[in-house]
Amino acid sequence: MTDAQPRFDLEADVVVVGFGYAGGIAAIEAAEAGARVVLVERAERPGGISVCSAGGLRVAESTDSAFAYLRATCGGKTPDAVLRALAEGMTTLEPRVRALARIDDAVVSRRPAEGNYPLPGHDTFGFVYVESVPGFVPERDYPRVEGAPAGAMLFRLVERNVAARPIEVRLGTRARRLLRDGAGRVCGVRVEGPAGVCDIGAAGAVVLACGGFEADPGMQAMHWPGGPALSAAYAGNTGDGIRMAQAVGADLWHMWHYHGCYGFRHPNPDFPFGIRVKRLPDWRPGGERALPPMAWILLDRHGDRFMNEYEPYLQDTGARPLAHYDPGIQDFPRVPAFLVVDEAGRRMYPLGKPTWNDPVARCHWSEDNRAEIEAGLFTTADDIAAVAACIGAPVARVEATIAGWNAACERGEDPDHGRPADTMVALREPPYHVAPVWPVVSNTQGGPVHDARQRVLDPFGEPIPGLYAAGELGSAFGHLYMSGGNLAECFIGGRIAGRAAAAERDRDGERRDA
Repeated sequence: MTDAQPRFDLEADVVVVGFGYAGGIAAIEAAEAGARVVLVERAERPGGISVCSAGGLRVAESTDSAFAYLRATCGGKTPDAVLRALAEGMTTLEPRVRALARIDDAVVSRRPAEGNYPLPGHDTFGFVYVESVPGFVPERDYPRVEGAPAGAMLFRLVERNVAARPIEVRLGTRARRLLRDGAGRVCGVRVEGPAGVCDIGAAGAVVLACGGFEADPGMQAMHWPGGPALSAAYAGNTGDGIRMAQAVGADLWHMWHYHGCYGFRHPNPDFPFGIRVKRLPDWRPGGERALPPMAWILLDRHGDRFMNEYEPYLQDTGARPLAHYDPGIQDFPRVPAFLVVDEAGRRMYPLGKPTWNDPVARCHWSEDNRAEIEAGLFTTADDIAAVAACIGAPVARVEATIAGWNAACERGEDPDHGRPADTMVALREPPYHVAPVWPVVSNTQGGPVHDARQRVLDPFGEPIPGLYAAGELGSAFGHLYMSGGNLAECFIGGRIAGRAAAAERDRDGERRDA
């Protein structure tokens, strides 16, 4: 939307859209640079998908090593300059987090952890966690949220630091359009909130940090070969920032790539989220680490195993094998796939892990999985023939698949899909329990292209004046994700974007004071 003489209901230097990790950090940095900042968030409470995260920020010892790893893990889909800026930020992130932690005397720790894959530079990495925040109880203070305590504590630091600065926060306020002046520069945002429509001017720049499209099945169907996935935790990320950026000429990247696993559909059709399978420890190929048993196998609609059910970073790549389209049957034979456990597996541990950031949704998984069986999420089968009936597959084929799996467990080797021997558990104790499982998206990586300065670019590689992006909205990760990478990217990209947006007040050598 272009207006030669824009008129605004509210004036600011920097407008930040989205109050998760990236938006909060961008607002903090812009305010510290002296900018007048307005931070808008569509939900009634801040946090988005950020507050549901595991809370570990990726940090690194060496910029060169981190860059080498990121370059390999992005598979040539992200420019070197963008990855080097992210790598450099990982080496300086820890002291910034410790500085933010001072506001509440929070305890911050650094833990050793290599990259998820044995790629060049994998051994430079670690994690930074917020271990505790005095007086803060996640389940009491964030009753809308079910996730990891560390993620809630990390967001608490961001929220408290925003509150400690002269930042105007408008909750329940959804950004609808970017505004441009007669020269085509982004100069503000049209928002809709409790008081109606409001045009907010940005004398410096606008920072889009409003997440991806994990809650938009239509956009997923357009960009993902396997079709839509169930959202894991948050209903507010519906691609608003992507559409607004496109409307002013932004190029897009990484739209196919999402961070996702497989999981369950709640038996109540009104429950808005998918439920990921139990989170078991990640493992690095070629590394020496004892792994816990995985109680289940997955079968397709033909009754065949089709993947290593325990991939090295299952929460990231576990959804991908389900996306296979079979031209012979003109269908997706793995959507849904079918998770099968026996009675011993049923007793082993909770098979699902619900998460949410939602004012209404509630789901708690039982310790022994009996409640989920009684609710109809699982179907109990007395024998293998009944398992086949649950799937709709030939009995002989399912019998052969499970017999082959049990024999592989005895040998301690999975010749078909390479599942780690420690994790292999035979299915021998009836009754069996069968549940359909679906792709579940934790968060998306696609969105507007940005450069190393977080400036949004058009299809010709030119910056769109006055527009920046940070966080999940157009992530740098374009092939393989790394655990904690998006969180680090939110802090690093948010910091770069917030500072740069504030500096835009001084363009043409004239400071724009209030």
